[in-house]
Amino acid sequence: MFDPNDPDFLADPYPAFAELRRQGLVHRHDGLGLAIAVSHPAASAVLRHRSLGRIWRDATPAEQFVSFNLLHRNSLLENEPPAHTRLRRLVSSAFARGHVERLRPRVEAIAGQLVDRLAARIRDEGTADFLAEVAQPLPVEVIAELLGVPAEHRPLLVPWSNHIVKMYEYGLPADKRAAAERAAGEFVDYLRELAVERAANPGDDLISDLVRVRDDDNSRLSDDELVATAVLLLMAGHEATVNVLGNGLRALLDHRDQWTRLPANPDSAVEEAIRYDSPLQLFERTATADVEIAGFRLEEGQKIGALLGAAARDPEVFAEPDTFDVTRSPNPHLGFGAGIHFCLGAPLARVEIAAAFRALTTLPDLELAGEPPRRPEFVMRGYRELPVSVA
Repeated sequence: MFDPNDPDFLADPYPAFAELRRQGLVHRHDGLGLAIAVSHPAASAVLRHRSLGRIWRDATPAEQFVSFNLLHRNSLLENEPPAHTRLRRLVSSAFARGHVERLRPRVEAIAGQLVDRLAARIRDEGTADFLAEVAQPLPVEVIAELLGVPAEHRPLLVPWSNHIVKMYEYGLPADKRAAAERAAGEFVDYLRELAVERAANPGDDLISDLVRVRDDDNSRLSDDELVATAVLLLMAGHEATVNVLGNGLRALLDHRDQWTRLPANPDSAVEEAIRYDSPLQLFERTATADVEIAGFRLEEGQKIGALLGAAARDPEVFAEPDTFDVTRSPNPHLGFGAGIHFCLGAPLARVEIAAAFRALTTLPDLELAGEPPRRPEFVMRGYRELPVSVA
């Protein structure tokens, strides 16, 4: 069984996943403390099965993680029906008020400006970090535009998100757990103030719509639910998009034939980047009743993870799964989830990533400037930096 802390495994986990698939569809991983589904059908079943849910258990000791637990206890992602049904209906109603199309021109403009800045940095210095210049600021700017966060406050968002998402890794040391709680507390306080301001002075942003959205019975999001929704959008939208862009550009530059096909295929290239090197490798579920997945029995309360990186390379679903192909179609990857927890922000994420890829086609001679260092985490897969230059 793979060791999620092994640098060699983190560099390329896919051979280990292939070996697991050859041995069976679901395995017990004692190191992670849960079962893992490694085939596409088994992972899909984990994500869709109604007896497998997101059952939130507070980080402990609970008195030390008040804000972190508040965010997750009230999150769309961490609830099951009927609470999930109500939350998703309200949040979807707010999202449906044209926000993706409202932002599309702005996303294209931001992506173009950031790639121009990348090109200027390369001209001036010879190399530039694609993550710092493009991949990290793009989703932050877009989500800040979506939520209506004033420009002067936007530099606060990335540090908050980076600290909080560290809690999803296994074996996190105490100092980083404490940093996650501090970030969560600061983020909660900030969003409470922003929601109060938008209630008094509504705009065309999502926070304003979340404040005023009502269900058929005139119910609304509580203050805690609104804050949790906004934080979820930032953390899911920022972390995943940064890693899709970084992993995707690395794959494109490693496969020059696919790089040359990018201008004609930016949208399908988005899907292939998500599939080929999954930014989120593992997504957990907990059995709410005794259940069987691909012949593997789980008792109520036991955990199982959909190993998305393994599912994305399943040869029973994807022809030549280890081949990076920006024209691949169909491409039924599970990168945005499945079932009732399918990613609500997927349409906006697709617009962002495609916009970045289109902007990058203005730099046809872009190339890697050295081997980029990987992040040392398993669940959130990406690079610490991605240096690039022009040939």
